[in-house]
Amino acid sequence: MPEPLEPYESYAAREAIGHGDGGSAALAIGEAESLERVPGAGPPGGEPAGKPRSLWSDAWHDLRRNPVFVLSALVIVFLVLIAIWPQLIASGNPYRADLAKAQQGAEPGHPFGFDTQGRDVYTRVVYGARASITVGVCATTGAALLGSLLGGLAGFFGSWWDGLLSRIADIFFGIPVILGGLVFLSVITSSTVWPVVGFIVLLGWPQISRIARGAVVTAKQNDYVQAARALGAGNGRLLLRHITPNAVAPVIVVATIALGTYIALEATLSYLGAGLKPPTVSWGIDISAASTYIRNAPHMLLWPAGALSITVLAFIMLGDAVRDALDPKLR
Repeated sequence: MPEPLEPYESYAAREAIGHGDGGSAALAIGEAESLERVPGAGPPGGEPAGKPRSLWSDAWHDLRRNPVFVLSALVIVFLVLIAIWPQLIASGNPYRADLAKAQQGAEPGHPFGFDTQGRDVYTRVVYGARASITVGVCATTGAALLGSLLGGLAGFFGSWWDGLLSRIADIFFGIPVILGGLVFLSVITSSTVWPVVGFIVLLGWPQISRIARGAVVTAKQNDYVQAARALGAGNGRLLLRHITPNAVAPVIVVATIALGTYIALEATLSYLGAGLKPPTVSWGIDISAASTYIRNAPHMLLWPAGALSITVLAFIMLGDAVRDALDPKLR
């Protein structure tokens, strides 16, 4: 039967004493003790012992090394900056018109050409990011907060409350998005973004509500929640301290992907004349105005449509990267 291995420090000390060097023995013992005091250090051949990372730190560790996340995040940061300060890259006025240059192509100082009213397409594309980003961010925030609140309460309390909210969500799921937008927004004459944001929140919360409900139902069955309840924790503490931090990851993933979808929905409604209305500068409005001139002046349609496609793709790619990082089953 093999003999048990000796501790590293006793082995090193005995070897040093066997060679007649007491100082070396003391030095070996001191080195072994210092190894124990150094975080992550250990005996030869052993694995470094570090502090375990949480789900969020582990996800951030993976996201920083994901080229899809880095690329999409850079694009989104750039879009947010030009949405807040469009003057950084466009010094013109998006409303200034020169009919003498209507439908003309690119020229020095105007790389995207002009639209049917002689307005600079480049300037309008830059300023159009503000409306699209505002609608996407505000609608996603509103739908995520409302859906998480209602879905979380339904999943935690269950019983008749769960059944009532589920039936209300089913009613909103049955409303066609495009048809509902045409009916709801056609009676509103405001040219601001808030009617569109309110409509998207109204029809967007049921999806996030179901995700939040499922996450809360799964989280509240875990042992640590049952232990906290047995120790006397109230419903508020259970929801805020134990369930919400462990159930919010699926909501973040769905909301990030939905943000790109909401931007596309705003452009679709604006294209159909029911979303944003002039004088608001929007990619959907410009695409709608340029659709009848695609043969004579294709640049009027291609540039705002390209900006819309890149924006939606960036948010969808970001959502996919976040989903892969936060889902332990994909590791």
